[in-house]
Amino acid sequence: MTEIEVRDLTVEYVSGDYVVRPLDHLSLDAGDGELVILLGPSGSGKTTLLSVLAGILTPTSGSVVVAGKDPARLTNGALAAYRRTTVGMVFQGFNLIPSLSARENAAVPMRLAGQRGSRVRRRADELLALVNLTDRASHKPGGLSGGQQQRVAIARALALDPPVLLADEPTAQLDHIQVEGVIQLIRRLAQPGRTVLVATHDDRMIPFADRVIELAPRVSEDTGPPEKISLAEGEVLFEQGSRGARVYFVTSGRMDILRVHADGSHEHLADVTPPRYFGEMGPLLGLPRSATARAAVATELTSYSVRDFRHHAGAAERARHAEEHL
Repeated sequence: MTEIEVRDLTVEYVSGDYVVRPLDHLSLDAGDGELVILLGPSGSGKTTLLSVLAGILTPTSGSVVVAGKDPARLTNGALAAYRRTTVGMVFQGFNLIPSLSARENAAVPMRLAGQRGSRVRRRADELLALVNLTDRASHKPGGLSGGQQQRVAIARALALDPPVLLADEPTAQLDHIQVEGVIQLIRRLAQPGRTVLVATHDDRMIPFADRVIELAPRVSEDTGPPEKISLAEGEVLFEQGSRGARVYFVTSGRMDILRVHADGSHEHLADVTPPRYFGEMGPLLGLPRSATARAAVATELTSYSVRDFRHHAGAAERARHAEEHL
C-alpha cells in the first residue's frame, strides 16, 4: 500500500524580490511501513516537502496524497485534524516547551485534541517507554541532553498514533553517541501501519533506509567529455531555478548573467567574456541555478563536467598567475 504519493510537485515563493523554486516537478512514493530518506544539502527542498506533506505549506502546482488525504484540499477543522492525527512532525530544533516535563511535552498533542485525565498520562508514559526515557519523565528540556530532547520530540509526534511520521534533520544537533540511538529508534518506528519520512543531509542514515530519494543531482555522475556549444544572440543557455551538471567557458562572444525578479523583470549581474567561466556554483553545491544565462551576442562555449572543470580551471589559473609574474 502506498502511504505517500507526490506527483509533479512544484513550490515557488518570493524571497526578497526574486522567486525561489525549491521543488520543481517532483514525484515520489513511500509505502506503508517504509523508512524513506530524503537526502540533499541545505536549500534542496527537503523542509519544503515536509511542510507540504504536513499541510503547513500549499504547493504552487502538483499534488500530494498522504494516507488517502490531500492536505491542500482540506480547510479549517479538517486540516487541523489532519495535522493532529495523520502526520506527526519531528522538528530539527526539538521545539519542546521549556516549562513542561518530558511527560507533559509528550502529552501536548493529546491535550490539544481535548483529551484529559489518567488516559493522557498513561499514553505519555507509554510513549516515553517506547523511546527509552521512562527515567526522565519528570525532567524538563533544560535537564535533558540533545538526544534525549529529540526522543521526547519523537514521542510527542507519535502521541495520536499517526500513520505518517515526518522528521526534519533529526540528527543535526546531536553528537555521534546520541546519533546512534536516534537512528536506531527511527528505524524501529518504521513498521506496518507507520511510514517514516526523514529529511536529512546525513548520509549515515542511508544503510538503515528502505528507500533513498536524492533531492539534488549527483554531479559527479556526469563524466562526459567537453562539448562545444553555439548560441545565437538572445538564446538562453539555462534558466534560474533549473538544475544542471555542467560548467561553461566562453571561447568567443559574451554571456549575460541575469537575476529574474518576482515581477518578471531582470537584473543584470555580470558579463562573461573569454576566457572566463560561469555556472559552476549550482553543480558544485548540488543546488538549482541561481541566475539565468543568456547570450548577449552570438557566442561560442565549451561545457565541462565538474571533474574536468576543476582540472581546466586550475590549469588556467596557474597560467594566469605565471603571466602576471613574468
